[in-house]
Amino acid sequence: MHRDDVMHIANETQGQSWMNEAHIQRFAKRLLEIERKACADICDQHASVEGIAQRCAEQIRARGKT
Repeated sequence: MHRDDVMHIANETQGQSWMNEAHIQRFAKRLLEIERKACADICDQHASVEGIAQRCAEQIRARGKT
């Protein structure tokens, strides 16, 4: 993730002020969502007959739903 990506997410999740706790939590949650998706997508790209990468991708995506 590049600096511009982080700044875009910060602006997208901004509440009343940058330093309030609610905004920081939304910002962190959004960053984690993006990173989980990127990791799961990499696993999907390395899918195999054994299904190991697919199971890894499923587990990564599931982490965001708990």
